Amino acid sequence: MEAQNFKNHGKLVKGFHGLLFLAILALLIGAIYHLYRSTPENLYLASLVVLIAVIFLIMAWFVRSFPLKAQDRAIRAEENLRYYVMTGKVFPEELKMQQIIALRFASDEEFLPLVEKAMKEKLSNKEIKMLIKNWKADYYRV
Repeated sequence: MEAQNFKNHGKLVKGFHGLLFLAILALLIGAIYHLYRSTPENLYLASLVVLIAVIFLIMAWFVRSFPLKAQDRAIRAEENLRYYVMTGKVFPEELKMQQIIALRFASDEEFLPLVEKAMKEKLSNKEIKMLIKNWKADYYRV
């Protein structure tokens, strides 16, 4: 497995992020077109197909967002424990979730200074990740 770093840590699953959303979008566009061109005899059926396409779109959104929320909670707990082990204190409340997510890639040596810098300078997650010199890979992300 290739070593993880800032440039390659993002993960896109072609079948999910590409193919599934394109297929749902094509279904929705086709269904709307069919509804627009429908006759009174098939208006109900055309409406149901549009509804199904919308349901698929909403379902695909939640299928992705629910695991990410659970993963965010796990990351917050892991990084809070890591911070507690290093300092004897709980994680500062000033840190936003996106900052905490970015800090999880920092090595133990860089972690505490980056936490302080992130709070003081209100760094974005991208800025934090770019400051990391010794990347701590995470291959188990959703």
